[in-house]
Amino acid sequence: MDAPDTRADDPVEAAPEAGVVAASVYAGGRRVAGVAIEDTGRWAREPGHFVWIGLLEPSLDLLHRVQSQFDLHDLAIEDAAQAHQSPKLEQYGEDAFIVARTAQMVDGRIAFGETHLFVGEGHIVSVRHGPSTSYGSVRQRCESCRVVLSRGEHYILYAILDFIVDNYAPVLQAIHDEVDEIEDQVFGEQCGRVDVKRLYMLRRDLLRLRNAALPLGDVCQRLQHAEVVSIDPSMLPLFRDVSDKIRRVQEDIDGLREVLAFGFEASLMIGQAEQTDVSRRLTAWAAILAVPTAIAGIYGMNFANMPETQMQYGYFYVLGGMATICISLFAAFRRSGWL
Repeated sequence: MDAPDTRADDPVEAAPEAGVVAASVYAGGRRVAGVAIEDTGRWAREPGHFVWIGLLEPSLDLLHRVQSQFDLHDLAIEDAAQAHQSPKLEQYGEDAFIVARTAQMVDGRIAFGETHLFVGEGHIVSVRHGPSTSYGSVRQRCESCRVVLSRGEHYILYAILDFIVDNYAPVLQAIHDEVDEIEDQVFGEQCGRVDVKRLYMLRRDLLRLRNAALPLGDVCQRLQHAEVVSIDPSMLPLFRDVSDKIRRVQEDIDGLREVLAFGFEASLMIGQAEQTDVSRRLTAWAAILAVPTAIAGIYGMNFANMPETQMQYGYFYVLGGMATICISLFAAFRRSGWL
């Protein structure tokens, strides 16, 4: 009697479960079917097949179920369960564990999330935490092209990293638009002071974005040099392209931070100039008002024998003298720009 066929049966579309965005098996550049988590391991071991699993804020139990399918390292699972990891690339046996930071604008502030990626022979698992754009568009784009999908899990890794970096652009554009408004407000025809607190918050958000983006460039550099994962040489230009995009992001961030710094300094200088102008005006008016005050004080001392107090037109002479001196001082201060 013939021995029974031990190969996995044809995959059956699996019903979605909590925390699982998608779990599919691919072969020959096409999607074969969606599979249950418990079936992903055996399909990943099939020659010419690979499994792509997308998780969204999974429970620890779900991560352990995925771990049992691909023999993932305990430390990597522990990191993936926590949403406060720094961008990095670590190797655990034949698998690579990558942490990338995502960013998007929420109520005028940059909200950061995380994506954890497990990459190994025949499988790639993405774990999303916090604010992040869905990778559904990445999956659809890859599934629509058999040529790129036939490159396997390493191309999926590139596609996700490229998508994360591309999503930094709308964030930078939103901040760039606000910075332009600040420049118009500070350096426009009617110079005005800006919200210093808002300037500080923007600079701090840009620094956090810089700290999130730059380590991803180091990850791509390591992937290009096959220090951790052996990448097909034909795909190395793709990871170089991601590195180039990150460098451009860094340049944009540095440029925006400098503009905000200049805007902050200009705002302070404008404020100081306004205070100086007000002080000059107050000083000029105080000098003008000091004249009638001094004269009125002298003639209000009520001594019995005071010159001019008995003159018939003395009152009018004093008023005229005060008016003449005040007008002269006003004209002098006006010419000097103090009034």
